[in-house]
Amino acid sequence: MKIKKILVSQPKPTTPKSPYFELSEKNNVKIDFRPFIQVEGLDAKDFRKQKVDILNHTAVVFTSRTAIDHFFRLCEETRITVPDTMKYFCISEATAFYLQKYIVYRKRKIFHSTGKFADLVDVIKKHKEEKFLVPLSDIHKQEIPDLLNKSKVKYTKATFYRTVSSDLSDIKEIDYDMLVFFSPSGIASLFQNFPDFKQNDIVIASFGPATAKAVTEAGLRLDIQAPMPQAPSMTAALEMYIKQHNKK
Repeated sequence: MKIKKILVSQPKPTTPKSPYFELSEKNNVKIDFRPFIQVEGLDAKDFRKQKVDILNHTAVVFTSRTAIDHFFRLCEETRITVPDTMKYFCISEATAFYLQKYIVYRKRKIFHSTGKFADLVDVIKKHKEEKFLVPLSDIHKQEIPDLLNKSKVKYTKATFYRTVSSDLSDIKEIDYDMLVFFSPSGIASLFQNFPDFKQNDIVIASFGPATAKAVTEAGLRLDIQAPMPQAPSMTAALEMYIKQHNKK
């Protein structure tokens, strides 16, 4: 079956140089973008149920800009003034710079890594005297607590926001040749929005081992998996598949 229409379960790229637009143009396929999941912040009442004392920590570990937004939002809602002495450990330099939205950057102790959590843990281990707070979504990579436990640092993992299914009720039917997923939550959203979904000839692509596992556990056929040695990105994997099948 030739691929003519693809639905990518993520927001539409904001840059005109996105590889998805190039893929669409080069291979004459239509690509639509629609997030299957969205982030929803915990309110102050639900956050307090976790009995997490933010001020009992001397450092915060941020794995994303979303975590930064919801950390400072909940601090404001719970009327907590974050002390100037608080240290910040960020997954990447870009995430660290995002802190400028909330604090005077040059006056704080801020550390960052290369974008890999394992590398950030190496930085964290040099500050074992700190008490770390890790704001996360209710659904997060198991790698995060596993690596922190292995490092034997003092930390508290707390939920500051949730990953929930988007409302896709305006989509009457899945009229696409291919669906592209990036998280197990996306697969859950598919069946929450379309409980009678049947794959039939629809090609399913997934990114990452956890998503691939969710696809197969849902009883679906996994046709494209990324990253792979020959296709390190999702767009590379899609292009390989399209070129192979559209020339038939």
